[in-house]
Amino acid sequence: MGERIPNWLIQRSHISPNKPALVFEDQVWTFEEVKEIVQDVQGRLASCFHDQDIRAAILMKNHPQMVWLIYALQQLGIEAVFLNHRLTAMELSFQLQDSETDVLFYDEVFVDMTKNLKLKHPQLRIYTPDQYNAFPQQPINIRQEYDLEDTCSIMYTSGTTGKPKGVMQSYGNHWWNAIGSSLNLGLQEKDAWLCAVPLFHISGLSILMKSVIYGMPAYLMEQFEEEKANSLLQSGQVTIMSVVSAMLNRMLEKLEEQTYHPRFRCMLLGGGPAPLPLLERCVEKGIPIFQTYGMTETASQIVTLSPEDAFRKLGSAGKALFPAQIRITDTDGGVAEAGQAGEIQLKGPTITSGYLSRPAANAASFAQGWFKTGDIGYLDEEGFLYVLDRRSDLIISGGENIYPAEIEAILMGHEAIVEAGVIGLEDEKWGQVPYAFVVVKRPVTEERLTEFCRAHLAAYKVPKRVIQVKTLPRNAANKLLRRKLMDYVKGEKTP
Repeated sequence: MGERIPNWLIQRSHISPNKPALVFEDQVWTFEEVKEIVQDVQGRLASCFHDQDIRAAILMKNHPQMVWLIYALQQLGIEAVFLNHRLTAMELSFQLQDSETDVLFYDEVFVDMTKNLKLKHPQLRIYTPDQYNAFPQQPINIRQEYDLEDTCSIMYTSGTTGKPKGVMQSYGNHWWNAIGSSLNLGLQEKDAWLCAVPLFHISGLSILMKSVIYGMPAYLMEQFEEEKANSLLQSGQVTIMSVVSAMLNRMLEKLEEQTYHPRFRCMLLGGGPAPLPLLERCVEKGIPIFQTYGMTETASQIVTLSPEDAFRKLGSAGKALFPAQIRITDTDGGVAEAGQAGEIQLKGPTITSGYLSRPAANAASFAQGWFKTGDIGYLDEEGFLYVLDRRSDLIISGGENIYPAEIEAILMGHEAIVEAGVIGLEDEKWGQVPYAFVVVKRPVTEERLTEFCRAHLAAYKVPKRVIQVKTLPRNAANKLLRRKLMDYVKGEKTP
């Protein structure tokens, strides 16, 4: 038994019963209304579970029904396995088998995919919201407390490298993430957080957790729409939004010469190193851009740039949030000096206890309380983190280290380019050389782009090819999947 804390939803509905909790399209629910709906769902869900069930999978789009389900599973003490509906049936099948999950709740729009999963997993019990909401009410126990060590959610890593692993996120991980964020960003009476990222991703779920812990409304979008997001940010209804670079790019393109309401106070930018030109555009428009660093294993952000440093340290992800620690290690495992690039390692109560049923991965990823991220970065003399790239994406050309994100940032500075992705390809002379793939918004030749790179990069960093494509492969969190760019080279995709 670990430290215990009052049930978040019950406590919040007691403290702030009439405050808005969730806004979806034109509907608003207070915390008291949410609690009543969730307890009703909880009583009906009881018929779906057997005594041996400890977890259930969710295959849904962002919708209030998904919110009620998430909260109801917490009331029942059932671990939620979040499934990414953009994956193939084979990928989802692996996650169901790996997590040993026998109960699946799904949206009707995914009925064909769910039927395929049922064929591969005959023991799987599947329910839509219409089905479980039609079940008779069962007597329920009101869960008064959460044990902070108990697993609340399981999310599979995006699989940018190797097989996905189930990250176990405890109630304590979510709690301390919310506390750490509030100590950095502060809390204001009129705060409202726009959730335009999937709830099956940690950035989305963490907003839902912060909503009930802070007593703050979450504005939920079924899917990201840049025009709708811009409208909300201009209205003054929303004060905080979480984005990745691709989302922000689209918003700025539509925003043109306009800007946001003065009440909007934080554009939280994560999902990997941000191109400097993108950050500079936000500064020019007076958009409060806060770069951040986090991952599924850290229950969302764990490093964020504080408001007072946002412009002075443009390009930095900031310092570790209050409950966390950060260090950089060199190739020998020693602590790196200021300015020296190495592996980013993290420590603190927001970090997962480990990967589900992966003793080897746990042994490799955790040492003396430190989590080895596999990301490369450095700390400056003041302790600000600069994230360079994934270690697995590092290009070594003629003995020189090349970070794809650096080349991508330069390319993004060209007025014709909307998106850029860079990978290393084998080369007889140099070992590896960089290849770039770009999405453009107006015609431009490869020669012009190569010249542009030569003007801004050392010769060994200039891409051997700059190939124009229609889209770049991204995961559900809009993170660039560089390994998928290899498909263009192999001829599996047409540019």
